[in-house]
Amino acid sequence: MSQKDNRRSSHEVDKDARSQLEVTGRHQVIPRDPAGEVEKATLAAGAVLWRGDLSDPASIEVALIHRPHYDDWSLAKGKVDPGESLPATAVREIAEETGYEVRLGKLLGKVKYPVSGRTKVVYYWTAEVLWGEFEPNDEVDEIRWTSIDEALALLSYDVDCEVLTKAKKRFELPATSRVLYVRHGRAHERGNWAGDDNLRPLDKKGRRQAEMLVPMLAGWRPDRLFSAFPDRCQTTLAPLADELGMDITVSEDFGDVAWAADPERVKSAFTEVVELGGVSVICSQGDTIPPVIEWLSENGRLPLSDIVSKKGSVWVLSFHDGQLTGADYLASALPAK
Repeated sequence: MSQKDNRRSSHEVDKDARSQLEVTGRHQVIPRDPAGEVEKATLAAGAVLWRGDLSDPASIEVALIHRPHYDDWSLAKGKVDPGESLPATAVREIAEETGYEVRLGKLLGKVKYPVSGRTKVVYYWTAEVLWGEFEPNDEVDEIRWTSIDEALALLSYDVDCEVLTKAKKRFELPATSRVLYVRHGRAHERGNWAGDDNLRPLDKKGRRQAEMLVPMLAGWRPDRLFSAFPDRCQTTLAPLADELGMDITVSEDFGDVAWAADPERVKSAFTEVVELGGVSVICSQGDTIPPVIEWLSENGRLPLSDIVSKKGSVWVLSFHDGQLTGADYLASALPAK
């Protein structure tokens, strides 16, 4: 029996032998109903926690947690609470288990494995540790910061090694900027609105989508907010702006009217946002988002097809020196369960 077999905890004995890994590709998706993909799903979320300088791969360290109850070394993760989205779960669980506050990065994918007659489905991101201090607790009694190669030798489960290996690959082409490309929440039907279409407001579901975008997007710690001109776009970002204490920069250059009249104008405005670096949020419309992403794909390093953009959805777009290198589609901001 290998050293890794000896470290394997009894509650997850099938984690390696009967696991399914879906961590291939730089285009990842969280569907509208992630629990509906498998019978008796237990949803969870976590991350590969890292620190260092991505321009110097040798400086990168990752954090592994030791759980005394199972005597194993693993990646930080935890179950979804009622009312949460998966990104919000990842941020909360990391804070509870490690004491660290993080900035989410690339969605690496998901892992499925049987636990106690159910199927556990765990979504993993990369997450940069910003601040915080670990204190031993009932769930985690030790954290080790190591190089990626050292972590691969220490982890108790092969599937965690696969997730970490995928993170290493993402670190080799790091994002120099990200755009959270949001389609506005659901609005009142156009046919039932007699006034200026720019003033057509969100309906009850749309307002809920706007509220739920706050905990979902906050984990990326946006640096700035942009919106197309229609009220339904601005209102979609208003709760997030209030939470972050930020203003929303409003421009017609992000919306459908501009795209129909002059697509190059929209492309130029989007490019200017990418060049700002950091993390930006843009709220736009359904006739603009898919063709803009198609253009980014054609001129970047990530082939994409069948691009969709449902109301209240988010594309997390990663760029390296202005070129699209990653695209994660979050189909809904509403709770995962």
